[in-house]
Amino acid sequence: MTPTEPNRADLGKDPSRVSGMFDQVAAGYDRTNTVMTVGNDALWRAATTRAVAPKPGERILDLGAGTGSSSASLARSGAQVVAADFSPGMLAEGRRRHGSMRNLSFVEADATALPFADAEFDAVTMSYSLRNVHDPKKALRELFRVTKPGGRLVINEFSTPPGALFRGAYRFYNSQVLPRVARVAGTNGDAYDYLNESIREWPDQKRLSAWIREAGWTDVAYRNLSFGIVALHRARKPETA
Repeated sequence: MTPTEPNRADLGKDPSRVSGMFDQVAAGYDRTNTVMTVGNDALWRAATTRAVAPKPGERILDLGAGTGSSSASLARSGAQVVAADFSPGMLAEGRRRHGSMRNLSFVEADATALPFADAEFDAVTMSYSLRNVHDPKKALRELFRVTKPGGRLVINEFSTPPGALFRGAYRFYNSQVLPRVARVAGTNGDAYDYLNESIREWPDQKRLSAWIREAGWTDVAYRNLSFGIVALHRARKPETA
């Protein structure tokens, strides 16, 4: 594959292919997402920040941080935020945009083997990235490991709209409209073909909640955003863990 040839990940979710795909779309990623979601990405990011409830002095891990938009939103609270991702291209774009924030750092990391100590973070969060991990259950266990007892988990992920009519319209948009708009915008349209496939095959809200519990988290709950296009999952690590 030449450097300019679009990198197309698949549902095997080979880390090198998924990382390479995101490297190639990094520069236009946020702009394209805003177009694709009709501006809802900003509303979802604000909801995630409120759910994490960052406080000055806390240490927070934003895993799968991409270009750091969610990390910067968390860091504005005064918390010390680590933006971690397995895509060097995304991290480079994040440093370019947000590198001046003194309480925000960027780390290349594999979600299934995090380079952090046990019980290091007061809160951990992932937005639209758990779905791209080849072993998401292992990633949930790793997040549990690096979180302090009593610490918080927030996962914002694409999900399954509960209403059949809206769910059908949403799937049509994802499969037929989204990749075409991405190509018109000059983005790797193949990446958005993968996005549609990964959303279609991703577990629904209840099953993801069960995975979170299996990893050891308690007080697991979720709420739908935008009619269930995404779901905001929350949990805590037991104090005695």
